[in-house]
Amino acid sequence: MRVNTLKRAAVAFALALPGAAIASVVAAPAAHADGCYTWQRTLNQGRSGDDVRQLQIRVAGWAGSGGIVRIDGRYGPETAAAVRRFQSAYGLRSDGIAGPQTFNKLYQLQDNDCTPAHFSYGELDDGCGRGGFSGGPLSADQTKANALRTMWKLEALRRGLGDQPLNVTSGFRSTACNRQIGGASDSQHRYGDAADLTSRTRSLCQIARESRTHGFSGILGPGYPDHDTHVHVDSRRENNSDRTANQTSWSAPDCGVGSGN
Repeated sequence: MRVNTLKRAAVAFALALPGAAIASVVAAPAAHADGCYTWQRTLNQGRSGDDVRQLQIRVAGWAGSGGIVRIDGRYGPETAAAVRRFQSAYGLRSDGIAGPQTFNKLYQLQDNDCTPAHFSYGELDDGCGRGGFSGGPLSADQTKANALRTMWKLEALRRGLGDQPLNVTSGFRSTACNRQIGGASDSQHRYGDAADLTSRTRSLCQIARESRTHGFSGILGPGYPDHDTHVHVDSRRENNSDRTANQTSWSAPDCGVGSGN
């Protein structure tokens, strides 16, 4: 786990202040929040822009059962609902409006390269040990962007599991790597929007069940062929062009997880 010490020390200091001082610190401009992204205005339904898009990337893992959050830069009902779930999960006022308290929590959770606190690009890059995000059907930049979205969903899943560690055993695979390890020819791993997961503190079935409420449209686990040792999650429904439009595939029969559950 990587910790931005100065950033989190500042948050802890703010929380230790008396009520009036807390309001002053929280409401102050967040120009020095971190090195990734700083929001400059409160966001709610009807807003649009890149700041909404940046918010959507970070709350997409709070889409609710069977849902997704489209990364389109428009603050609609699904974004508001995801913000409410995020706020509730972290003990904030759950009003669906992204203001200073919501942004401060996001600053606390993200590192300077925009990855969430408990996951890194290194965990999601080429599974054959070559590193990077090139060699798949998409450009390296788009694949890396998909991997970032995947990590934020994994951060939400981790929170949903009680802040218990998740181990990524396979993330992005280049076409050559995917072929080398015998992956499916149409594997979602090749797009950077998939991860195979295990945990020392949570069962595979707990992971598979909890994944249903964190924005994953592909879930494969125990009982599905070749998935008895890990849970596969992906974002096939929203991160697609012509490949898996509007598809949801959940199958972990040993856990009672299916597309209709």
